[in-house]
Amino acid sequence: MSSSRLNALFERCRSEDRSAVIGYLTAGDPNPELSRELLLTLAAQCDLLEIGMPFSDPMADGPVIQAASERALAAGTHIDDVFALTRDVRAAHPELGIVLMGYANVPYAMGFEQFAERAQAAGVDGVLLVDIPPEEGAICDAVLRAHQLDRILLLSPTSPDARIALAGEHGSGFIYYVSLTGITGADMGDIAEIHDKVAHIQAATEMPVCVGFGIKTAAQAAEVARFADGVVVGSHFVTTVAMADDPVAALQEAAADIATAVHQARGGDAG
Repeated sequence: MSSSRLNALFERCRSEDRSAVIGYLTAGDPNPELSRELLLTLAAQCDLLEIGMPFSDPMADGPVIQAASERALAAGTHIDDVFALTRDVRAAHPELGIVLMGYANVPYAMGFEQFAERAQAAGVDGVLLVDIPPEEGAICDAVLRAHQLDRILLLSPTSPDARIALAGEHGSGFIYYVSLTGITGADMGDIAEIHDKVAHIQAATEMPVCVGFGIKTAAQAAEVARFADGVVVGSHFVTTVAMADDPVAALQEAAADIATAVHQARGGDAG
């Protein structure tokens, strides 16, 4: 059963005939203080915000997000800071979807029960743990469900029908479709192939299917937004922040460009 907030946001986007705008930043990058302002800036342009939990060995991530984790950890970011930043975002944006994204080590070290309890209290809607596949979900599924947290699962271009069915059975909230066979920040796959695979997954599940990995430009976001239920942009925003003299202003502009492209992709206005 999906969280009412995630259900509501995807229903709202469907009623407006558009894809959901989903942004990602690593919590604590480049430090917890500036991270708060950056997360709030991105949240204002998004329907759903993915907040990365910094980790020392983010194996699914490319150099851009690896560096973001390293900066956050070097600045002393702790899981307590992740929850505090999340609470601040939730307080400012009551209807925003919020998903914590990261690796199993973080909740495992804390204990899944305490992690889920604190995530729920901070206003989190769902959790995406990239290294816990559905087959291994017994370690966390029941605990997350007990705290009304959706378990977001990943599918990829190589996912067979059996894996798609498994994700539909064990996941909730939405399906995160990885557009390429590689790490975050790599180049997006062929758009026709992405469209066909997303359509195949959409036919097999009632959950929204959101596409991420490799979407770096407003034009690419618009292409994906024509058929996906959500468009996830991460490395592009992380790079924007890392390269800018004024990270907040640069992120505001980059996020507005992506949001406008997604809103207009099916012929609507940018409202």
